[in-house]
Parts: sequence; C-alpha cells; structure tokens
Amino acid sequence: MVIPTRLKSISELHRFNNIAPPEHPLISLIDYGKTKPTPVNNQLKWMQEFYTISLKRNVVGKYRYGQQSYDFDEGLMTFFAPNQVITVELTEEDMTSKPSGWILAIHPDFLFGTALATSIKKYSFLNYSVKEALFLSEKEESIINELFQNIRNEYQGNLDRFSQQIVISQLELLFNYAERFYQRQFITRKISNHQILDKLETLLNDYFNGDNIANHGLPTVQYVSQTLNITADYLSSMLKSLTGLNTQQHIHNKLIEIAKVKLSSTNLSVSEIAFELGFEHSQSFNKLFKSKTKQTPLEFRASFN
Repeated sequence: MVIPTRLKSISELHRFNNIAPPEHPLISLIDYGKTKPTPVNNQLKWMQEFYTISLKRNVVGKYRYGQQSYDFDEGLMTFFAPNQVITVELTEEDMTSKPSGWILAIHPDFLFGTALATSIKKYSFLNYSVKEALFLSEKEESIINELFQNIRNEYQGNLDRFSQQIVISQLELLFNYAERFYQRQFITRKISNHQILDKLETLLNDYFNGDNIANHGLPTVQYVSQTLNITADYLSSMLKSLTGLNTQQHIHNKLIEIAKVKLSSTNLSVSEIAFELGFEHSQSFNKLFKSKTKQTPLEFRASFN
C-alpha cells in the first residue's frame, strides 16, 4: 500500500514533480509536459493543502480523486480542492507518453484578506470528481490558456501593491468562465444527463416504496449522489440546469407526490402518513407540505371529499 505524500506548499509540489522551484511561494503555473514525478509501485499518491486547476491533454495514468476514479486522455479541465487524496495508477505505456498542458497551483494563503477567500466556496465545481471534468471547445480552451498566461505574467513581473489583486481578478474571471462552460456542458450533454435524471426518478421511487424509510429515514442528498456515483455538488448543479431544482428539492417533490397519494386514497391520519414518510414529528411534515402546496395536509385531503 502506497502512503500518500502530503504536499503542504507549492515548493513541495514542484519537488514532487521534479521540476525547478517556483518563482512565487504561493502561486505557480506549471508546464504539465515537464513534470516528472517518481512513482512508487507504478503509482503516484498525494494529498495537497492547496488548490490546483489543470488544463491537460494526453493525461498520464488512471486518476482516483477521493472515492472516484476516471481514465481519460482527451483535453479537459479539472479542479482539485485542498485535503483530498489524489491517486494516479500508471502503466508501462504511460511512462513513455507525452502529455501537455498546464497546472495552476494556488495556496489558500494567497487568497488571505481578499473577497475570493470567502467567495471561492460558492464555486461547487472545486468539489467535483475527476470524472466530472470540464471538456472545453477550442475557443474555450483558448480563453482559459490566456487567463493562465495573464496570471503567470503578473506574478513573474515586478510585484507591487497591485499585483495580488490583479491575479485575484484573473482567478475570479477564470472561475466565472468555468461556471459558464459547465452550464454549457450540462446542456450539450443532455442525453447522459437525462439518463441520470431517469435514474434519480427510479432511485427515489424504489426508496419511498421499499423499506428504506422505516430503516434509514428520509433519503439524503449524500445518499442519492453516492448511489448514482456522482458528487453531490455536480448532481445538484446538473439538476438545477436541467430542471431548475436541486437534489434536495427533487427529494422533497417526490415525498410530497407520495404524500398526496396517501392523503387522497387512504384513511391514514396525517401523523401516520408523516411517520411512514420518515418524519419523527408531524409538525415538520405539515410545514414542508404547506410550503410546497400552499395547503395543509388536512386542507388537501378535504379538497377530495
């Protein structure tokens, strides 16, 4: 078993990849084609305490990020947040491949004192898995490459009191473009996304119609995403793009749909229905039902009498 190497700094990332020291201690744009990390038992494994944003072609090895794995060689963009274990499994063929692209590494300390230090948490794609990478068109790739070069030119130049904010502005622009490109990807990959939507519908139907509620309570967003083998953030973003509703709202809508059937076709009390649907207290069920239907459960039932 390979123990992950803990990379606390950008300098340690450079040493791990056997390249020259960084020009700036907290931010670095690395030529992916020049990296030459040393594998252990045909495997690279590390945990980093900083962000990396990569745009790569001919990616070397099979990646595992957190609990997800992916095998790819197309040009794509990936985002790794701090404190996730990243594993790359290599073959003999990988040792002779010629990858290309860029890795932008940003230490959280570089963001200290800026608005981005807080707002970076809103960019959910930083928590997507490798298999949810961003596939770019030629035009989109050109935009990202230009932003990478703008960042490098700024930190390589004569640093002054404007330098950090200019780089931060470029990073914010990069993140906003990434968000736009992900929205485009959700739309252009409709077939696979609608397949996920169908699987979600089946999953929720099976959950509510089986013994899961009695044994485990209401389904959580984490349960749904893990069952579909998708990160929670990616699933919610994709569903929001397709339907206007996030994962939690889909769960609640399915619950209300089943509650309506029980209220209109059985003699069960509201408390009994609430209990069958996983609520410990009927007041919580009543509150959710009214927020979704503008009626209390009893008012909804009366409308059928």
